[in-house]
Amino acid sequence: MKRWMTIAEIAEAKLPGLPASPRGVAKRAQAEGWAKRSTQARKRQGRGGGLEFSIELLPEDARTELIRREVDPGAPVNVITLREDDPLTGAERDRRDARLHVLAAFEEFRSANGLSVSDAAIMFPDAWRSELIEAPIDVRSQIPSVSTRTLYEWRTIRRRDGDDALGMDRRGRPAKLETAADGEVVNALLGAIAKQSFLSAQQLGDYLRDRFGEALPEITERTIQRTRARFEAEHRNALMAIRDPDRFRSTIEHSATNATFAAGLNDLWQFDASPADIMLAGKRRHSIYLAIDIWSRRVMVLVTQAPRAEAVAMLLRACILAWGVPRRVKTDNGSDFKARAICRLLAALDIEHELSAPYEPKSKGHVERAIGTFQRDLATCPGFIGHSVADRKVIENRKAFSKRLGMSDADLFDVQMDLPEFQKWCNDWAEKVYAHRPHSGLKGKMTPFMRAASWLGDIRRLAHPQALDILLAPIAGKDGVRRVVKQGIKIDGEYYQTSAAPVGQDVLVRMDPTDLGRAIVFSLDGETYLGDAICPHLAGADPVAVTMQVKAAQKALLKEETDKIRAEMRKIKPRDFSDALQRQGEKRGANLAFIERPAQPFTTPALEAAREAAEGAKAAPAAPYDPVVVQTQLAEVVRMPAPRRPIQQDKMQDQFRRAIDLEEAIAAGDPISEADAAWLKSYQQHPDYRGAKRIFEIHGRRMFG
Repeated sequence: MKRWMTIAEIAEAKLPGLPASPRGVAKRAQAEGWAKRSTQARKRQGRGGGLEFSIELLPEDARTELIRREVDPGAPVNVITLREDDPLTGAERDRRDARLHVLAAFEEFRSANGLSVSDAAIMFPDAWRSELIEAPIDVRSQIPSVSTRTLYEWRTIRRRDGDDALGMDRRGRPAKLETAADGEVVNALLGAIAKQSFLSAQQLGDYLRDRFGEALPEITERTIQRTRARFEAEHRNALMAIRDPDRFRSTIEHSATNATFAAGLNDLWQFDASPADIMLAGKRRHSIYLAIDIWSRRVMVLVTQAPRAEAVAMLLRACILAWGVPRRVKTDNGSDFKARAICRLLAALDIEHELSAPYEPKSKGHVERAIGTFQRDLATCPGFIGHSVADRKVIENRKAFSKRLGMSDADLFDVQMDLPEFQKWCNDWAEKVYAHRPHSGLKGKMTPFMRAASWLGDIRRLAHPQALDILLAPIAGKDGVRRVVKQGIKIDGEYYQTSAAPVGQDVLVRMDPTDLGRAIVFSLDGETYLGDAICPHLAGADPVAVTMQVKAAQKALLKEETDKIRAEMRKIKPRDFSDALQRQGEKRGANLAFIERPAQPFTTPALEAAREAAEGAKAAPAAPYDPVVVQTQLAEVVRMPAPRRPIQQDKMQDQFRRAIDLEEAIAAGDPISEADAAWLKSYQQHPDYRGAKRIFEIHGRRMFG
């Protein structure tokens, strides 16, 4: 068999998939541009000229038939098994032996047909693929097909690196990235593609070369691409957990079925919010709040312009009035669900509030799934904008660019419904569509309506539904706590007069939604109604009349309280406190006794001297009567101090005269008592003394009598 054939020879062979006439083959060659392929067309040698074409240009069926007719497959090649004391793994040995078998079969094929290497490399792949060449099953399973380029590469690798190199990888090179830098290159590559998945092979190569330097062998971009593709497949789950945690949780992470338990109807409700995939009149995208009863799977939907605590309260009110009072409510950690007003409302209704773990939507999977079902059903509504940017682009592309150019969003998405219409659609969807749709999570695939109707237990209902509206009334300010002052309760710069609580007491205030001038006053815990507070000019009432009423009520309340106190005061006698003190002291000490401990003698030098003086005074005998001694004692004259003028403390002059007399006595050397000396020293520090002293120095004693 030969590789090159003319148009006539091809037509004469009558191959499948080709015309049977030279004219037809020529037209086919001209249409497919055979002559323009320089490596597969050449000038015919010999007489006549013209071109001849390589059989590569023929269709696959034609090549296979031509080879089947004219090719000698050669003698079967024996199974090749090399030594096992090599550095290869079992899989690499099988790959090496299979490739060596193919190369041996190639050489036998070339020799049997007398072909050059290049011609044999063109024909052998078709002969191998069509199984004209016999080969063991394990070899053919390893290599079901082979290309001309692969044959050249295997021959080169074997000649350059030896037989074992054929088992390393597809190109005969060892896995350079896996073994470089003790495996650190693999970790670095995984970290890089996890950090930035949009890096190209060239950028990854630059990063690895810059980081590892000479420790990184020479690698091509194609090697990086193949290694990256393999790592992406092998570490798919780990990379997804890092790159796209939400997708990982929804598609890979294990989730238990029916893990949320509800003991019965209204045992557990779940709430959540989401932007609605629909545009309403006014070019605004609204949000929806959805509540679901876990036991029955029935739902209720509320539409709001933006997520807020007031919407949560309104949805809770609608559910309570329609379904009853739940025992537990579970929400996420959004500010609208954790608002003080919501927490206070749930506490007032004795409803346990459970919060899901942050960033764990699966902990409230029932409401998440219900919202997903609701969003998918929105595709039937006018104004649907799609669930994602890609969906929105598809919807936009429904209209030609020339038509949608300059169109508003309302025209582009066929917006027709406003908020009240959409709310009615949501109510109908919950009551007529979802309520009667079989649910896979319910036994026997019951519908939520049937499940709720099957409940035979008790349902907690409000005895006074109108009281719920009072609890839902907006609070004053941020927390509703206000202090009663003399003028009343100050709210938004206005004073609301009240006698519901005494001045100085903190109260909880709710505003009457139907009357701007009325506030409702409760105790701080919200469990006791105290009364109303009225702002006269906002309520349209007479300020004087309101003030008089408040004063009268305050006076009556105060009189009642003071009368009780005064009655108790009259029961108390003057000596009751002191007698009670003594009686309680006697009672406390009645059962107690002091036990004297052994004494340790104690003395000091001073005590010893005093003891000796006391003993000496007792022991000294009385002196005998001696007239001479008595006469001598009588003769001694004791000079007594002159009598002083009686002290009059009523006037400043008297005090100053006393001070002058004492100073003169001291100057004359006369003795004065210690009391007079102490008084004089104190008085001399007084401003009265200093002022009188200056007058005395100028005018003398006559000014003081």
